[in-house]
Amino acid sequence: MTGPTGVPAAVPVPVPVPVPAPALEPWLREILRCPVTGATLVDGVGPDGSPELVSTDPDDPLAYPVRDGIPVLLADDARPVGRTAGGA
Repeated sequence: MTGPTGVPAAVPVPVPVPVPAPALEPWLREILRCPVTGATLVDGVGPDGSPELVSTDPDDPLAYPVRDGIPVLLADDARPVGRTAGGA
C-alpha cells in the first residue's frame, strides 16, 4: 500500500494495552487471610502498579501479588511493606 506521494504508507501496529486484573469477589476476599500472620487482606497496588493483597497486620504487613486475577498467597512471594531499613 502506498500513500499519495508513492511512498509506502505506514501500517499501524497494534500496541498491547495492559488489562487490569478483575477484582476479587467480596466473599472470597472476606475468607482469605495472610498465611504468615493470619491477618485480613485488603486490596493494594505494588510499586510497579500491579494489584496486590496487603495484610493488615500492624507488626508484620506483607503484600501478596495477584496474577491474572488469582492471589498468590505464598510466603516466598510476599513482599514486606511499610518498613524502612533498620525496622523503623
